[in-house]
Amino acid sequence: MDFYLLQALTGLASAASLFLVAAGLTIIFGVVRVVNFAHGSFYMLGAYIGYSISAWAMASPLDQIAGFWLALPLAAITVGLIGVAFEVVVLRRLYRGDELLPLLASFALVLVIQDLTRTIWGPTELLGPRAPLLDGSIRMLGGRLPSYDLFLIVLAPLVLLGLWLLFNRTRFGVLVRAATNDRDMLSALGVDQARLFTLVFFIGAALAGLGGALQLPRSTANLEMDLSLIAEVFVIVVIGGLGSITGAFLAAILVGLVQSFGLLFFPELALVFIFLVMAVILTIRPNGLLGRAPSAMVQAPAHRRRISREPLGIVAQSILAIALLAAPLYASPYLVSVIAEFWVLALLASSLFLIMGTGGLVSFGHAALFGTGAYMLAFINAWTAGADYAWWVGLGLAMVLGAVMGAVIGAVAARRSGVYLAMLTLAAAQVLWSISVQWISVTGGDNGILGLWLPDAMRDPAVSYWLIAVLALAGLVAIRRIDRSGFGLSIQAISDAPLRATLSGFEPWQRHVALFALAGALAGLAGALHALLKGSVFPNDLGIPLSVDALAMLLLGGIGSVIGPVIGAAVFFGIKVSFAALDYWRFVLGVLIILTCVVAPGGIAKAMLDIRLLLTRQRDGEAEV
Repeated sequence: MDFYLLQALTGLASAASLFLVAAGLTIIFGVVRVVNFAHGSFYMLGAYIGYSISAWAMASPLDQIAGFWLALPLAAITVGLIGVAFEVVVLRRLYRGDELLPLLASFALVLVIQDLTRTIWGPTELLGPRAPLLDGSIRMLGGRLPSYDLFLIVLAPLVLLGLWLLFNRTRFGVLVRAATNDRDMLSALGVDQARLFTLVFFIGAALAGLGGALQLPRSTANLEMDLSLIAEVFVIVVIGGLGSITGAFLAAILVGLVQSFGLLFFPELALVFIFLVMAVILTIRPNGLLGRAPSAMVQAPAHRRRISREPLGIVAQSILAIALLAAPLYASPYLVSVIAEFWVLALLASSLFLIMGTGGLVSFGHAALFGTGAYMLAFINAWTAGADYAWWVGLGLAMVLGAVMGAVIGAVAARRSGVYLAMLTLAAAQVLWSISVQWISVTGGDNGILGLWLPDAMRDPAVSYWLIAVLALAGLVAIRRIDRSGFGLSIQAISDAPLRATLSGFEPWQRHVALFALAGALAGLAGALHALLKGSVFPNDLGIPLSVDALAMLLLGGIGSVIGPVIGAAVFFGIKVSFAALDYWRFVLGVLIILTCVVAPGGIAKAMLDIRLLLTRQRDGEAEV
C-alpha cells in the first residue's frame, strides 16, 4: 500500500507542472479566446531560459542557492514578455477576424521558436542543475520521495490560491471575468480591452515559462518539449472545462495520477489512457468538469465565407495540372519525387477542407485518417508477401477503412462543437498513434513497417509517379464535386444557419458523420499513396505534427476556396523543400504564415483573387479611357 501512495505522490508532482502550463492556457483561452499552439513553446523557452539564467547566476557572486531560485521567476517573466511581444505585434491585429487565424499564427510561432531555440542553444539536450536545498529525498511510507517533488506538490495549490485571489478579489480579476462572459459589453463600458488582453497573455505565458523552468531539476531541456507536452495540456484544459482554472487543477491531478498508475499497471497503454479519460468525461459532462457552455466557441465564420470565384480559372488550373502530370518528361528524378509528395499533401489538405471548409467543423486530428490508410496498405502488402494485386486491394481497402474510421470519429466528435469537437478528433489521432507505437508485434512500433516493394510493372519512377498523380488528381476532382453537390451545399447551409437547416429537414449529425466518412476515404487514399511513394509507414503518419501541418496548409492557402488547400500545400511544402538544406525552413515558413495572417487573412487564394480583380478593374478603366 505504501508503494502505491508513493506512486500517487510521484503522479501529483508531475501534475503540478502540468497544472502551471494548463492554467496559463485556460486563462488565455477564457479571455482572449485563442487556442494557443505556442503554449508548449513558451514552456520550452522557460526551460532553456531558466537554464541560461541559472547557469549565469550560480556562477556569479550570488551563491548557488540565490542564483537558482532567482532564475525561476526571471525565466517566467522573460517568457511572459516574449508572449506580450507576440500578442501586441501579431495577435492584436487578428482579434476581429476569424478565430482560426490566431491559432494559425500561434502554430507559426512554434516553427519560429523551434529554429531560434536550436540556433541559440544548439540541438543537444541540456541538463539543468539540481535544486539547492531540495536536492535530497525524504524517507516516507517505506520508500524515498525526492524533496523537489514534494515542493512541487505544495507549490501547485499555492499557485491555484494565488490565481483565485487575483481573479476573484481584485478589480483586474473582475474585468477578466467580465471579458470572459461578455467582451462587447465590457468594451461598451469603456474598458481598454487591448491592455487587458495583453496582461492576460503575459500571465498565461509566464505560467508556462515557470512550468518549464521548474522542470529543469527533473528532466533535460530539449527541442521536443513543446509538442510532446501540448497535447497533454490541451487534454487537461478540456477535461477541466475551458476557462476554469480550478477545473484545470483537478484535471491535472487526474491526468497525473492516470499517467503514474498507467505506467505501473498497463505500460503498453499508458499513452492512450488520458485521451480515453477525456473522451469518457466529455461524454458524461460535455463542457468538462467545471466548464460552462461558452458563448463563443471556435467557429471561424469569417474564413468560411466563400470567395466569389476561384483565383485561378479552370483553364489555368487545367494547364497547371497537365504540366505537373508531365513532370517525368522534363524534370529530374529528385524533382519528380518532390512533385509526387506535393500531390499527396494537396490531397491530404483538401480532404481536411471537406471537414472545415465545406462542413464548418474544426479538426485537430486529421492525421488519424491519413495514417489509417497508410497502415492499411502496409498491412495488406505484408500479409500478401508483396503480391502484385496487394497494392490495388490495399488502395481500395485504405479508402474503405479511412471512411469507416472517419465515420466512427465523426459519430463521436460531431455531437460536440468548437474546441471540444476538435479535441475529440485529436484524442482519436493520439489513441491511434499510441497503438502504432506500442503494438510492436503488429505495427513495428517506432521502427515502422519497411520494405513495401512495388510490383515490377510499377517500379519505373515515371509509372509510379503517374499512378500517384492521377489518383491524387481524381481525389481532388472528387472533393470539388462533393463541395458543389447538393450534399455539400446542404452541409454549408447547416454550418451557416444550423437552426434554419434543421427546420428545413436536414439532420446535422447524420450529414456530418457522412462528411467525415468521405473525408476519411480521401485522406486514407492520401495516406496509402504516401506509403506507396516512401515504401514505408511510421507512427509519424498518425502524429500531431502531421495534423498541424494539414491544418496549416489549409489555412495558409485559404479555407474559402476549394483550390486554397492545394495552393497552401504548394507553398508550405515548397518552402520546406527549398530551405531544408539550410536547416531553417521552419523559421522562414513561420514568418511567412504570420505575414499571411496579418496581410492576407483570407489566405493566399483570397489574396490572389483580390489581385486578379484589381488588375481587371484597372484594365477595364484604361479601356474606358
